[in-house]
Amino acid sequence: MNTTGPADKGLRLIPFHGLRYVPERVGSLSAVTSPPYDVVVRPDGLHHLESADPHNIVRLILPQAATPGERHRQAARTLARWLAEGVLAPDPEPALYVYEQRKGELLQRGVIGALALSSPSDGIVLPHEDVMPDVVADRAALMRATAANLEPLLLTYRSGGEVTAGAPDVLADAPDVLSVAGTAGVIERTVRRSPLLDTTTEDGFSHRLWSVTDPGDLAEIADDLGHHQALIADGHHRWATYLRLRDEHAEAGPWGYGLVLLIDTARYPLQVRSIHRVLHQLPVDHAVEALSGFFRVRTVDDPLPDALDALADATTMGNAFLLAGNGRFHLVDRPDQELLARTVPVDRPAAWRALDATVLHATLLDHIWRIPDAPEHIAYIHDTAAAVDKAERDGSTAVLLHPVREEVVRELARQGVMMPRKSTSFGPKPATGLVLRSLAPGC
Repeated sequence: MNTTGPADKGLRLIPFHGLRYVPERVGSLSAVTSPPYDVVVRPDGLHHLESADPHNIVRLILPQAATPGERHRQAARTLARWLAEGVLAPDPEPALYVYEQRKGELLQRGVIGALALSSPSDGIVLPHEDVMPDVVADRAALMRATAANLEPLLLTYRSGGEVTAGAPDVLADAPDVLSVAGTAGVIERTVRRSPLLDTTTEDGFSHRLWSVTDPGDLAEIADDLGHHQALIADGHHRWATYLRLRDEHAEAGPWGYGLVLLIDTARYPLQVRSIHRVLHQLPVDHAVEALSGFFRVRTVDDPLPDALDALADATTMGNAFLLAGNGRFHLVDRPDQELLARTVPVDRPAAWRALDATVLHATLLDHIWRIPDAPEHIAYIHDTAAAVDKAERDGSTAVLLHPVREEVVRELARQGVMMPRKSTSFGPKPATGLVLRSLAPGC
């Protein structure tokens, strides 16, 4: 996503003193990392991470206590203690950080820094999903208490496509890589050095991190990014939190910036996956029965991978969903067009009205099942198998969705049209715990 305006109308990414784990004070760097807070499957995943290492970052991003206020205070006390004990320590120089993730043939590289905050109307950072006010309020309270950005958002931009998918790793070892300019050039030169850290997490991803402190490199990145706009790929609630807290501070200072990872998807295309819903209080048999006369419903006795293939095939013909929760899958497709005309708002573009997430919320949840979009009624789960397993255990309904194409997301974002919350999951997501940012004065 490019802008044609001057550099001062684009992205402004500045260096900061990164807070990082001191390797000698923890069991291993992989044992203290976590997925982003909203990807952790609770309670099983949370307990697993807490037991991996007493200093796992999940104790900061998802603290456990009886009340929200006590959870946030506990996180603040834990962070202060880890800093005092030398478990976490600031880097001596302000830096931007080149971050690499690799698994098999998948390679992703980008830059972590403190990004100047901007409103959607500025057209610099474009959201594409609505947010839930209670989640923003909770994240804001946690950030106030800890005075820290605990995990980076994932933002994407496009440099113009000068490198095709699959080529970056080859070019990184080529003799002429030094001729690559801008942010891409700094990244490719930086990864030739020894990293600050190199670890592999239990999901099979290797993670490497380098600091960029050279004034020439920093200036090259600043000049390049100043001509671009970005799409929020992951972290809408945290971005909304950044903006809320910026507005609370008359002298924004460090609160005028937020921790982000910027990925150039012309060089490193992201994967786009769905975020599934688990409807806590709706048994799947009741869900299927309520759809009679409004959708076609077929039972699928195949295993999950084959059932997902059937969902993908059905989605090419229109809106389709896969329900699970009673040991079988139920393919839901061919919605009644008159029903859609009555239930889906008409004041949005056709691409928005045709989204599976739009039909799910406007037609199924609001009209047929009458389920409020609140945590006590709906869980949002990224992992497909985990969503199915939870529905099976609880006697509830998992609603599995097929991913939205990235070009649809980008076009709606350009038009300023918000998709239903939790419509997409871009990845791979950055590991939480590799680098944090303090908002305390002087940091």
